[in-house]
Amino acid sequence: MAEPAAGNRALTDVAARQLANATKTVPMMSTITPRWLTHLLPWVPVEAGIFRLNRVKDASRVEVACSLRDERDLPETYVDYDENPREYMLSAVTTIVDVHTRISDLYSVPHDQIGEQVRLAVETIKERQERELIYNKEYGLLSNTAPNMRVKARSGPPTPDDLDELIARVWKEPAFFLAHPLAIAAFGRECTRRGVPPATISMFGSQFITWRGIPIVPCDKIGVEGGKSSILLLRTGESRQGVIGLYQPGLPGEQGMGLAVRFMGISRKAIASYLISLYCSLVVMTEDALGVLDNVDITKYHEYDHKYAK
Repeated sequence: MAEPAAGNRALTDVAARQLANATKTVPMMSTITPRWLTHLLPWVPVEAGIFRLNRVKDASRVEVACSLRDERDLPETYVDYDENPREYMLSAVTTIVDVHTRISDLYSVPHDQIGEQVRLAVETIKERQERELIYNKEYGLLSNTAPNMRVKARSGPPTPDDLDELIARVWKEPAFFLAHPLAIAAFGRECTRRGVPPATISMFGSQFITWRGIPIVPCDKIGVEGGKSSILLLRTGESRQGVIGLYQPGLPGEQGMGLAVRFMGISRKAIASYLISLYCSLVVMTEDALGVLDNVDITKYHEYDHKYAK
């Protein structure tokens, strides 16, 4: 039996810890974000992974009559449709998670190793999904913004005038702005400089600043290059002819909207494999449902007189 260390009159912390169970957390991952864009988009199920967006060719040719008080013939008209409507195909974000059966058998208390591996992989896939909703070349927001719905920041940093310009473009029931957190901070500085601090609202238990009553939602998937970024304004919903997300329902091994986790078997090396797939797309139903403020400078700061800083 070892002699007690000189000066110790009681059991030490180091020795006592050998009999204690540490409380363990599940794995944390700093890349996980709230993903507000996917929360705020309305999601529409599709059949066979295809969504056809039908549009009217030219609504201006439709003739109507108003308050005729004589017996003139009523106008005859019809509404023509686009004969080659765009079809959207769901795209997949996928990965395979491998877990050695020895690991899952021996080290799954208190937290299940397979469950945590799958959970973190799903979180990563959902983060990639949000980025694709913004940048995908086929259906992403920035790739599908009409030229007449893009404006540039007048003086560099995002000002209240710039956001008003976006609202003027997306004026039919705009739902929310979408911006990088640094762009939101830059807008806040411009509001402070002008003495018009934006109001805040609470959604999903979190606080968001607003402009003209429209929430400004943070999203770190919007790029920042050379100190410049973009701010988006969306109208959402199928009934509003806005922006909607698409997903495939009824997948084998379904774990959420368009998300499936399937066991692929165990290899001769005793490695269990799980296929994780997320199928999604996005549709801008009419051009005026999406506006973008480009060339937003997020690097400008202001110095204030001491009398205002007190």
